[in-house]
Amino acid sequence: MSSARPSGGEVVPALGTLSEDIFERAATLKRAGRPFVLATVVWSQRPTSARPGARGIVAEDGSLFGWVGGSCAQPTVVREALAALSDGEARILRLSPDTAAEVARPGVVLAAMTCHSGGILEIFLEPFLPPLRLLVVGESPVADALVRLGHVMGYRVIAVRPEAAATAPPEADEVLDSLDLASSAAGGQAAAVVATMGVYDEDAIEHAVRAGIGYVAVVASRRRAESVLAFLRASGLPDELLARVKAPAGLDIGASAPEEIAVSILAEIIACRRSLPVLGVAAIAERRTAIDPVCGMTVEIADARHSEDYQGERYYFCCPACRREFAANPATFLTSV
Repeated sequence: MSSARPSGGEVVPALGTLSEDIFERAATLKRAGRPFVLATVVWSQRPTSARPGARGIVAEDGSLFGWVGGSCAQPTVVREALAALSDGEARILRLSPDTAAEVARPGVVLAAMTCHSGGILEIFLEPFLPPLRLLVVGESPVADALVRLGHVMGYRVIAVRPEAAATAPPEADEVLDSLDLASSAAGGQAAAVVATMGVYDEDAIEHAVRAGIGYVAVVASRRRAESVLAFLRASGLPDELLARVKAPAGLDIGASAPEEIAVSILAEIIACRRSLPVLGVAAIAERRTAIDPVCGMTVEIADARHSEDYQGERYYFCCPACRREFAANPATFLTSV
């Protein structure tokens, strides 16, 4: 269970209304603390349907709101937008029918434009990530200092205090009274610091790594930290999950007071933040895809509406026209795939 704390003019064309809707949607997602990518067409070469200034928003679940091109462009835009959310890096996506003739440019992702009509699109993909979620587990002076300083850093601070929720400092944005961390961590980058001072370190660490949190640190002496990790390993927690645990927590700067220890931990989080995954996005970005054997377009298998079985294999298509063309003579297309 958790509780949140308060924190004679020219006629505007229809596209203006769509743009307003885009920015309204962006503002709504930002207020809700959800990650998204703003996709903007910055250059096009006919006969593409999208023109410079066309915009769309790709949410963390892969849904697209707005317009950045037709069915040939949209699956690639969504895939690259989710990749941008995963690594937090903006990029330009260039869709071209002749990728072999293109010259590589820094910061530009090149992908095939497979529509028969041709054309070239360049789309700027700008990820917007919510504040980092800092989950501070435990009731201790170091935990209190982390909550206070994390608030000053602008993070969304979540105080995790089973059976002691009332003791959380007022700077906490959210208070959890259980170790069920997954829902509070999802939807953005997250870091967890276990500062129970040995009361329930093992349980807290296991919940944190199983929730997918990329940085999990333990406030403990080196000997105590080694003992905790050895216990978890003997209990069957996989090494790939334990590899995410930093024990003891923080940079070695000779910290001793609770506030100094908190500073060393926050400095370590800053140092590794760029590598932290956006929870809830990676699995979507890795969804299974197939290549339409007729036009070469990438098709999301889970969302594909057109498919055809041939010689024990299932093939997926971007549209009914490709499916019909394939069904009429499958061998013609399979010789080239």
